[in-house]
Amino acid sequence: MDAASSEPTHKAAQPQAGARYATMAQALHWLTAALVFATLALAWVMYNMPDNAPTRGLLFTLHKSFGITIFALVVARLVWRARHGVPDLKAPAWMRAAAAASHGLLYLTLLALPLSGYIMSAATGRPISFFGVLDLPGFAEKTESTMDAAFLAHVGFLQWALYALLLLHVGAAIWHEAVRRDGALERMLPAQRDGAPTMPPKS
Repeated sequence: MDAASSEPTHKAAQPQAGARYATMAQALHWLTAALVFATLALAWVMYNMPDNAPTRGLLFTLHKSFGITIFALVVARLVWRARHGVPDLKAPAWMRAAAAASHGLLYLTLLALPLSGYIMSAATGRPISFFGVLDLPGFAEKTESTMDAAFLAHVGFLQWALYALLLLHVGAAIWHEAVRRDGALERMLPAQRDGAPTMPPKS
């Protein structure tokens, strides 16, 4: 028996063994991630500012605009994922199922959070400014009950769900990289010259 065949069968796969996400999928992922963290930072800043602060209105506009952009990016990413698939994760079946479930919840939250924010703003009866260049329609009249329900969902539940899912997502990425060393993180990073190949689109 040679040395290679005597190695434990549970040894993690080397990073170069698996294909990477396509460049478009990587771009959508990292752009969405940057906007999510920027939007969360804006939320904490603007909600802790005095109501009469001169820049508060601008921050609200940016927060809403980033949220709408995130919604569009997540939809685009889901369409891309449905058409092109994802590279295989070199992991046991239970781990792949857990990853799929956590990703599904993260996508759902990233859609529901900006949607609830849009409903909350639209229920004021005023249009929603998109980066100051386009007004998206609000509801025909102010609806307090809808506004309160959307606020409760947006601030009282969905934002905390997002924090938990982001911690899980980042923690899992660190665990895969530092403990399993299975190349899971590298799948979402640009390929090095001798790195893992980018996964080709489905024919």
